[in-house]
Parts: sequence; structure tokens; C-alpha cells
Amino acid sequence: MTLTNSSTDAGHFGTKLRRAVAGILLGVLTALGLRAPDTGEALAADPENTLLMDLKDGQVVIEMRPDLAPRHVARIKELVRQGFYDGLTFHRVSRGFMAQTGDPNGDGTGGSGVKLDAEFSSEPHVRGTLSMARGEHPDSADSQFFIVFSRTRHLDNQYTVWGKVIDGMEHVGKIKRGDDDRDGAVDDPDSILRLRVATDVKK
Repeated sequence: MTLTNSSTDAGHFGTKLRRAVAGILLGVLTALGLRAPDTGEALAADPENTLLMDLKDGQVVIEMRPDLAPRHVARIKELVRQGFYDGLTFHRVSRGFMAQTGDPNGDGTGGSGVKLDAEFSSEPHVRGTLSMARGEHPDSADSQFFIVFSRTRHLDNQYTVWGKVIDGMEHVGKIKRGDDDRDGAVDDPDSILRLRVATDVKK
């Protein structure tokens, strides 16, 4: 359940900005008890397909992509609602490459016990992309995933992209790095404090 290590994305600033604004506006409307009108890209954020990840340095907002990987998104949400990811470590963090988590064993060998068929797409692996870790077989992804630190072309069409960080990437950037001589393995690693689906936050 590991990646083959190798190592920027300067584009998509406008899209990132619009998504960030949409997330902020949605949060304000929700806090006021209002419902956002279903018009315009700026208000297109979907709380049911938004994850809130609490890290030691702050909260990370993740936009899930059921349009790219519906089975993976459904399984991730199922695991999140079970509390599966809470407390799991970022066991492999490679400088300039990615941070990997989702293993209950904490060493890259574990998972939830449910394998998923690959849902590869043409979506590029850029800074903030969330993609599934897997073994040699394409249909071996389970619960482990990684967050990309920079444009990583060799992963394109080889790993299932299922989401992207739309806010809080600076907190991801502070996750403790691993040992480059040990393929990014981390001693005393940081962890996911809590991971929730946005629609469940007030339940």
C-alpha cells in the first residue's frame, strides 16, 4: 500500500480562489441558518461532498470528487462516518512529494479490509490533490490515501484521484516530514485529529 517515490503546479489559481470563496460564503450562510441559492459557480460547494480534516496546526477543507471516483468517494465517506480515520498517522511524508495516511497499522501495510476497483481519470496530480495509495495491482486501493505537495506527473492515470484541498494547504505543509533515506517513513508522526463530512458537523 505504498507509492513509488519520485518527484509545480502554477495553474488553476482562479478555480482555487472561487472554491475558497464558495467555502467561506457557505460557512457564513450556514452559521446564519440560511440556505445558499442554487445559482452560480461561486455557490456550488456541496457540504455532503466536503470533508473537514483537523490537524495539529488547523483545519483543512477537502472537496471530494464523486464525478471522478464515485465508488471511492462513497467508501471514504462511509469510513469517515465510522470514525475510521480519527487518530491515524501520516506514516509516510516525503519532502516535495506527498503525505500518506489512512493505515490503522501505521506502517503502510494495513487498511479497512475492503479493496476498491481503480477509478483512474485524466485529472492531474497537482498541489493539494488527494489520491488513493495502492499496491502493484491497480485494484488494490483500500483506505490509505495521500495528499500531493506539488505537481507530480508520473502519478497521473496511475492512481485514483478523489478530492482536492481547497483551504488549509498551509496546515498540510506543516505535517512532520519523514526520513528521505527511508522512503519518507516518519518517527513519532503527526496524525489526523478528526475527519468529518461537513453535513455531519452540527449533528
